[in-house]
Amino acid sequence: MSEPIAIVGTGTGIGKTVVTAGITRWFRERGVDARSIKPAQTGSPPDNDAGFVAEACEEPDAATCPRYLEPALAPRVAAEVADEELSYEEVRTACEDAIAETERPIVEGIGGLRVPLAGEREVIDLVADLEATAVVVTRSGLGTLNHTALSIEALERRGIDVAGIVCNEYAGATVAERTNPDELERMTGYGVETVPPLEGESPAALAKGVADALSAPFLERLSAIDG
Repeated sequence: MSEPIAIVGTGTGIGKTVVTAGITRWFRERGVDARSIKPAQTGSPPDNDAGFVAEACEEPDAATCPRYLEPALAPRVAAEVADEELSYEEVRTACEDAIAETERPIVEGIGGLRVPLAGEREVIDLVADLEATAVVVTRSGLGTLNHTALSIEALERRGIDVAGIVCNEYAGATVAERTNPDELERMTGYGVETVPPLEGESPAALAKGVADALSAPFLERLSAIDG
């Protein structure tokens, strides 16, 4: 099975999907069979992260999601509220099957690492079981140091490799924003990328904006992950 990259976050609504789209598109533009894998989508409709990535890459096979749930809640809770069955084995097997068929699989997380996924398992359990290398997406402003450092600590405790941190919507408008990247590097020991605000554009333009913002060494590091 190819070693996946997992785009995980410190919470929900921080930009995991647009970062996933940017990285997936970057690989595909270089002739690599990259595919985004969303283990489960809640809040659907209207939310459809796999659909966003496919549109951003302008190719329908650039993303897949094996399970959709209507309530906009953590997957385990959404399944319970909707009175639907959702087993961890189902989610994990679907991800493993998609990974096995993909040259460069990119698994997009759901909310933060401790979000209940299915049964007694959480998102971080799936990242560990898939033996993925994590990219941590976080907010850029005040409050991100604590959330990001704790997320990195949780990944390290589980033996999950970390490729780096991405501060999303980085504008450098406050002292906190301007100092956070260096502080995160000092606190965690990992390199920090910054992606500027990219509001109000098409999925393809947003994905391109992300790829353009990420540094060449960071993207090369992702390319070097054993796939």
